[in-house]
Parts: sequence; structure tokens; C-alpha cells
Amino acid sequence: MHYSLNFYTSYNQFYLYDKHSVGATDSNNFWTQEAFEQRLAIEEGIIGVGTECYGPVKGELTVLAAPNNNFDPELYDHIVEGSIEIRSGVLQVLECPSSTVELEVAVEPGTYRIRAYSSNLQSVEGDEGDDYYIIEIWRAPFNTRTVLKQYLI
Repeated sequence: MHYSLNFYTSYNQFYLYDKHSVGATDSNNFWTQEAFEQRLAIEEGIIGVGTECYGPVKGELTVLAAPNNNFDPELYDHIVEGSIEIRSGVLQVLECPSSTVELEVAVEPGTYRIRAYSSNLQSVEGDEGDDYYIIEIWRAPFNTRTVLKQYLI
């Protein structure tokens, strides 16, 4: 399943959220210094994806049957993975700060791995640019946050 993302968000972030999660974005464990540097915050039932822009988010979300092992890291500025438990069977994409639901996707309840690819980050001037975000999600055992390619300013 493939979905386009095109919405406005603030505070350089948007969320991937289990519809019935109790995870909180204001937790001291969410946007830690490490999470900011790695552009991915993780709390129970919610992942925060760090964006370069402060405004319009453009991208796509794809639900996969297995991890994509055929990607070229040279095409992206930053690539990071994290795990999320989706107990409700509904993954939501939420903007920040009001948490408006931008997309809902039905998935089998379980543990998922999310990979976030960020590109065109240097195009951002002020609040917006041509930055682009690809989110891939597939069922996988829980694992820690892993940076596959670090964006260096």
C-alpha cells in the first residue's frame, strides 16, 4: 500500500502514531538530544520524524511485506529506522502541534519497523523548501533506533 503525504506541520516534526496509544510527545524521553540528532523520536506507540522544514511536508508512506533491501543511500541525505508497536491496527500520520490526523492506514496489530528517508534537506530556506520524506513500514521484531545514514550540516 502506497500513500502520498502533503500537509502542513510545525516545529520540524510529524508523527507516526498507533491510534489508541498513550505515548506522549511531551515526554522527557521523546525528543532527547540523541533523537534530535538522529531525526527520530520514539515513545510507546508513537514515532516523531524530524523534518528540515517548519511548514509543508511532502513525501510518501509505503506499507511493505518485508524490508526494502534495494535502496541507494546516495539518493538520500538521512536514513533512520525505529520500531513501533501498533496494537490498535490503525497507523496514523499526525501533524504537529495539534495532532490533526493527515492519514489513517489499517495494518495488522503487531510490532513494526519504520524507515524514514530524508532528501533535499539543503533546499530549505526559512520555513520551507523541497525537502522530501519517504516512510517505509513493515512487520518486524522490536529493535533500537538505528541511523543508516547521518545528515551532516
